[in-house]
Amino acid sequence: MSRFIIQGGKCLSGRHVVSGNKNAALPMLAASLLTDKPVTLHNVPLIEDVNTMLALLSDIGVSVSIKNHTVKLSSASLKKLSLDPDLCKRVRSSILFAGPLTAKYGRATIFSPGGDVIGRRRIDTHLSALMQLGASVSCSHSSFTFRAKRLKGTNIILDEASVTATENAIMAAVMADGCTTIFNAACEPHVQDLCHMLNKMGARIKGIGTNFLVIHGVKSLHGVSHEISPDYIDAISYAAAAVVTKGNIILENMPYSITSIIEKPLFKTGIKWKASKNNLMVNGRQLLTVKNDIGHAIPKIEDGPWPAFPSDLMSIAIVIATQSSGTLLFFEKMFESRLYFVDRLIDMGARIVQCDPHRVIVTGPTRLHGTHLSSPDIRAGMALLIAALCAKGRSIIDNAQIIDRGYENADLELQKLGADISRVD
Repeated sequence: MSRFIIQGGKCLSGRHVVSGNKNAALPMLAASLLTDKPVTLHNVPLIEDVNTMLALLSDIGVSVSIKNHTVKLSSASLKKLSLDPDLCKRVRSSILFAGPLTAKYGRATIFSPGGDVIGRRRIDTHLSALMQLGASVSCSHSSFTFRAKRLKGTNIILDEASVTATENAIMAAVMADGCTTIFNAACEPHVQDLCHMLNKMGARIKGIGTNFLVIHGVKSLHGVSHEISPDYIDAISYAAAAVVTKGNIILENMPYSITSIIEKPLFKTGIKWKASKNNLMVNGRQLLTVKNDIGHAIPKIEDGPWPAFPSDLMSIAIVIATQSSGTLLFFEKMFESRLYFVDRLIDMGARIVQCDPHRVIVTGPTRLHGTHLSSPDIRAGMALLIAALCAKGRSIIDNAQIIDRGYENADLELQKLGADISRVD
């Protein structure tokens, strides 16, 4: 257990190198099981969720080598097909082993996955997709065992555009007999990145970037060297930290093409950025003013599957809104418990009305004050950390290790930008 101690009110300025995409790295690690040949991943974020996935791989016999942000994997000597239950509880992404293990080895035992408590997180879509491909699934109170002699291509209609269920279905289908089509597929940048990696391994996936995928199964896949795309959640998190503390920041290794979809919804808070080659520049001296809708109506930011606004950025956007002049409605459609963290912001002085589990109204700007907080999940934890950075006085954030699950050395990175932050274990 650890905590962050923050003295707020410091202007954050400088350069931040955006890390590799967490949500791309996790399924790619699982996808390494689809081949006996070496898999090398570059630009891997060294965060706790990645460490747990590597521990799961190592436990079943995968050779793991880490140097800087490059991870080399080989599953040529796999020794078991059942995952460690305690490690499974640490990450939601442990469910991603179901597809590749079943496709390659015909069996997988996965224990109930963990992850953030942000509402009910079904795995029904995962089970349905794999069963449609021909796998049998037996369930106990805490484990799921998948079996299949050989998966067979089929037409799959996902009952929700779940990112991880789409990834599981893709990894299972790439080695199934025949052709598989996936309707209502998630098409987030990290799903696209996984597909590009698999195609480099010899898979035949078409429709990348759309919600309709066509996959022609192959008998085997070969090794690959692949660089993980930059994490737009990481980039916007640090941009928010700079802008609410009136500082300037340059985000390195962040192409504008990825953040352009996020730009329009966030512009409603007043935040904007400029692009230069592979960098984004954010001027913290800009006046944060809410942009009203036509007729001076209160604007709304709502999340949804890509290319809608990402749910993972809702908590961050709410903190930006507390420092923007005007009123904004936030509509969190995907997770019924994600917005409960606003109680902590209210304790800090934010003017927020929680209408129901899915909607909050934020009126700003307000001068926040430091207090004692606890990180409830990765994204809310980072949002509270950003709030503490712009607050007056001292804040303590418990459960800092939860933030470590999604952000690499957040305290050290913020120190480089001028933050007064320390970690106490």
